[in-house]
Amino acid sequence: MPRIRQVPRAEAPADVQTIYDMLFGDRDPVAEPGTATGTPGNWWTCFAVVPDCFRHAVAGFGFYRSPDRKLDPGLRELGQLRAGWLRESHFVFSQHCKAARDVGLSEAQIEAVPAWANADCFDAVQRAVLAYTDELVGQNGRVSDATFDDLKAHLSDEEILELTYITALYEMHAIMCRALKLEYDDVPERLVEVPAPEGGGAADFMSGVGRPDEG
Repeated sequence: MPRIRQVPRAEAPADVQTIYDMLFGDRDPVAEPGTATGTPGNWWTCFAVVPDCFRHAVAGFGFYRSPDRKLDPGLRELGQLRAGWLRESHFVFSQHCKAARDVGLSEAQIEAVPAWANADCFDAVQRAVLAYTDELVGQNGRVSDATFDDLKAHLSDEEILELTYITALYEMHAIMCRALKLEYDDVPERLVEVPAPEGGGAADFMSGVGRPDEG
């Protein structure tokens, strides 16, 4: 379950209810969750806790999908998809596999995103976008001159700003979904201690492999 409360239809402002209508039909999404893409839909019901936050986020979706954007949608989705992977958000990664498919990326390209550097299915501009995303997201914005110069050889300043903004926006969504346990990111902590067999422990482990100073 999400870590914060969800807003049922009856408590949502009129404009939020309009979005609920688009996604859930006439159902109350808290009492009867589920969207057409198979997600629980609790991103929407949790963001509605602060209606201004909900509106701001929805406006961000409108921004990146606007026909006024200079950035190619396929490059946009590569950035979003890679950001979801790097921030380990199952929700963002899964949803943008679908979105990437919708804008023309091939199944081979979608499957290759996790290990793109070893793949041969991306062209020069796609590789430049993926390398930039790795440093933008994976290195917290510490983008090298060489990586940026390669990106700039392919994209205009307008396209670079759009790519940077949209990718960073989806890094934020990936982090928020994990922190609040929304949608597919409602999962147990993966890094936990694995119990030793009964009677075992660190001492037995060390005795089994020998002391560090033994040959």
